[in-house]
Amino acid sequence: MNTETYSQTASFIWSVADLLRGNFKQSQYGRIILPFTLLRRLECVLAPTKQKVLDAAELHKTKPDAVREKLLIRESGHQFFNSSSLSLETLSDTQTAEDLISYVQSFSESAREIFEHFNFEEFVLRLAEADLLYQVTQRFGTKIDLSPSTVSNFGMGLIFEELIRKFAESSNETAGEHFTPRDCVHAATSLLMTGQEDVLTPNSIITIYDPTAGTGGFLSESDEYIQSISEKVTVKLFGQELNPESYAICKADMMIKGQEVDNIKLGNTLSNDQLPRERFRYMLANPPFGVDWKASQRVVNDEHKAKGFGGRFGPGLPRVSDGSLLFLLHLVSKMRDPKEGGSRIGIVLNGSPLFTGSAGSGESEIRRYLLQNDLVEAIVALPTDMFFNTGISTYIWILSNNKKPERKGKLQLIDGSNDFAKMRKSLGSKRKYLTDEHINKLVRLYGNIAENDNSKVFTNETFGYRRITIERPLRLNFQTSSERLERLLDEKALQKLSESDIKKLHRALANIDPEHLFINREQFTDAMNKTLKQVELKLTAAQQKAVLNALSERDNSADVCTDNKGTPEADNTLRDYENVPLSECVQKYFEREVKPHVPDAWIDESKRDEQDGEVGIVGFEIPFNRHFYVFEPPRPLEEIDADLKECTDRIKQMIEELSA
Repeated sequence: MNTETYSQTASFIWSVADLLRGNFKQSQYGRIILPFTLLRRLECVLAPTKQKVLDAAELHKTKPDAVREKLLIRESGHQFFNSSSLSLETLSDTQTAEDLISYVQSFSESAREIFEHFNFEEFVLRLAEADLLYQVTQRFGTKIDLSPSTVSNFGMGLIFEELIRKFAESSNETAGEHFTPRDCVHAATSLLMTGQEDVLTPNSIITIYDPTAGTGGFLSESDEYIQSISEKVTVKLFGQELNPESYAICKADMMIKGQEVDNIKLGNTLSNDQLPRERFRYMLANPPFGVDWKASQRVVNDEHKAKGFGGRFGPGLPRVSDGSLLFLLHLVSKMRDPKEGGSRIGIVLNGSPLFTGSAGSGESEIRRYLLQNDLVEAIVALPTDMFFNTGISTYIWILSNNKKPERKGKLQLIDGSNDFAKMRKSLGSKRKYLTDEHINKLVRLYGNIAENDNSKVFTNETFGYRRITIERPLRLNFQTSSERLERLLDEKALQKLSESDIKKLHRALANIDPEHLFINREQFTDAMNKTLKQVELKLTAAQQKAVLNALSERDNSADVCTDNKGTPEADNTLRDYENVPLSECVQKYFEREVKPHVPDAWIDESKRDEQDGEVGIVGFEIPFNRHFYVFEPPRPLEEIDADLKECTDRIKQMIEELSA
């Protein structure tokens, strides 16, 4: 069965919604169709050993539940069983609800829990009340074949993904928060496993983790990929998922595959890590793009402050509007010690983690931590329009804390944005997909650490810089013209003066020639103080500063304003910043790039980096597109003029034809 056939199967399953119209809201269709699809899949998987389980259930009916469950699991050949003689096809048409609930309750405990997360009984009773339950069960039981011989686990994953996408569309939810398209999963998995032959040896045990597991796409794909390229490797899958329906599907998938279902957890990974002591060999994730972390903010902030680098979020916290980098830090905290072989991470992110945040910000500090600790191996740009709910640019990050010698201290950027095939029919925002040939090209570029138009390798230091503050002196002129005197009323510090003091102030300033333009602040201050003394008015420092502010204007030809020690004061309106590459000397850069243009400028040396104490705040950003930009010179003016003339001539001809 090919991908198109899976899509057709999903569409046929979704057609059950035709029965629900009028009795249920569109947003509820998925809450009925998804658990019934899952139930049918489990039923089909168990069908070959069903009679053996029924015989064993009768034989061991008097034994304790725990013992009986183990015996029935052994007979089923899976991690679950159903001890009921019923099936969707054989449910009674007179007491369908009772029979169906009894049928579901006859599953083993781990399977029953899955249906609890769908609130299955509630919808069963509502279907029965609407006189639709028997029709729905018959549609699934007699017309939909989901047996493993017809639909593989991979295909079942595609069907679930298509159903969830339709569910998301009907309920205005975000499908991309639940799963990742399989071509993206395959690309990330292939990149992550490249060069891992020495790890995937016979009889080895591999652990794989996904903190945003969704329906289990990454976990299933990585397991299948490892099994396809190695022999006798035991793969243990772990995951955590926030959405109950996605969690239920993921858990069912793991159960069918024979994985430990207790390794799949339900809950918010950021605020409630349910695998706190586990460390993993491989990790894969596609956290939701641009989704805020307000719900976890208090817990995350507390962990950041209390535990620092002893917790998950020591390097820093990104802005609340996007939690992508928090998931990346969470994965980094799950890395095994390099002495034990270390870990590798593959994570799909949007563009903002590459460059959002200036020097000193949470995002920049996170990038700094990752690059200065040499954790990032490669970043691969994918084409736009790859996801079901968004057409934005996305990137696969590959991280490792046990790099091979040829990769140490380096970061490889791969541009795969132009390698794609167009879909015959769009699925939401997904208009492009990666073929095996495209994925193989990316893998070869990565594996060979190639240097060409689509792949570039840089030292980690390349992406670091120091943000220095450039100051220029304050230059002011002063005058007591009527226009400037009116500004005195706008100064808050002077508004507290009594009416008599205001009159004294104006009388004092009137003694200064309004035509005279002072270009030296000290000279004007002396003249002002002299007249204030004459009218017996004493101003506070704040009030005097307010008078100077009202009567001054910036003037490049004026003398530099200095403090009591003769040090030039900085003009905050002329303040500027320069990003100096980490590989360069700050002073040499300043002398070469700044001084020739603004000779009176200086570096504010009080702005120093908290970590190394040097002048300038250290920042890191990865301007991916800049490194692959190819300049295209504009067309010659002659060509443009010729096109314009042709266009105007055509318009003129059309007008003449209309007026003829």
